Amino acid sequence: MCTAITYNTKDHYFGRNFDLEYSYKETVTITPRNYPFKFKKVNDINKHYAIIGMAYVTDNYPLYYDAINEKGLGMAGLNFPMNADYKEECSNKDNIASFEFIPWILSQCSNIKEAKKLLDNINIANINFSEQLPASPLHWIISDKENSITVECVKEGLKIYDNPIGVLTNNPTFDIQLFNLNNYMNLSIEPATNNFSKKLNLNAYSRGMGALGLPGDLSSASRFVKASFTKINSLSGDSESESISQFFHILSSAKQQRGCVHMGEDKYEITIYSSCCNMDKGIYYYTTYENSQITGIDMFKENLDGNELINYNLIEGQQILMQN
Repeated sequence: MCTAITYNTKDHYFGRNFDLEYSYKETVTITPRNYPFKFKKVNDINKHYAIIGMAYVTDNYPLYYDAINEKGLGMAGLNFPMNADYKEECSNKDNIASFEFIPWILSQCSNIKEAKKLLDNINIANINFSEQLPASPLHWIISDKENSITVECVKEGLKIYDNPIGVLTNNPTFDIQLFNLNNYMNLSIEPATNNFSKKLNLNAYSRGMGALGLPGDLSSASRFVKASFTKINSLSGDSESESISQFFHILSSAKQQRGCVHMGEDKYEITIYSSCCNMDKGIYYYTTYENSQITGIDMFKENLDGNELINYNLIEGQQILMQN
């Protein structure tokens, strides 16, 4: 399970928690403009926008989990079990496999308007990457510097929702997640007031009681509410340091700790990594479960006119600064 968010200060930010019980040894991967993207059912794209993001690279192909392109468009795929329903190939549509969806959009589109135009003719087809890597059930958040949409391929067809919050988790479908926020309209950042009864002398005995009822469990529906409330009410300065620090604090409100979600045997779901992309500067920041130090990679410091993938292994060991 996962949580993705956007956040704006002076610059614009996009990122996510990646929650799973195991790692694929993913890397921060830069796809330069002349790397040939090969697709299963549509024409290859040999020249395109440069992309940076987290990917599992196999057979020299980047299977992106989340990424931004050089124009500032971001996209992330999140687990969507029991709801994702990929379709049979359609002769009058662009048949795109789920693992190709992020490269298909980010290689060609600079904003949400252009992405929506591509989505008008897309069919997310039920195509596996290989026998060893079947298609994962996903839905996606796509964000530019001002707007976000959620894309879900379900039994009824392809659904595209405007996402006014800039938050996505997993199940249920996005329309239900958004409607569920009505149940929490009483939450407040202000001190609690006595609305229970004028006949009783009830007093706030702690700070933060205006948000009593804010979910704290690790289910996807609860993380959607928690991340939405935290993000919408978050304040930070405009500097890069303050902005990315606040971004990671927001994601921390929905993190998974080892031991709290048992997946059977000796497996536990954890937040394997958290990411924060500066969409204006093309910088990909991340932390890992064992390393809380923020590490950054600037795509514009690489040769973006190349034709080979650029990979950075994650720094996973804890980095501690001793002061004495």
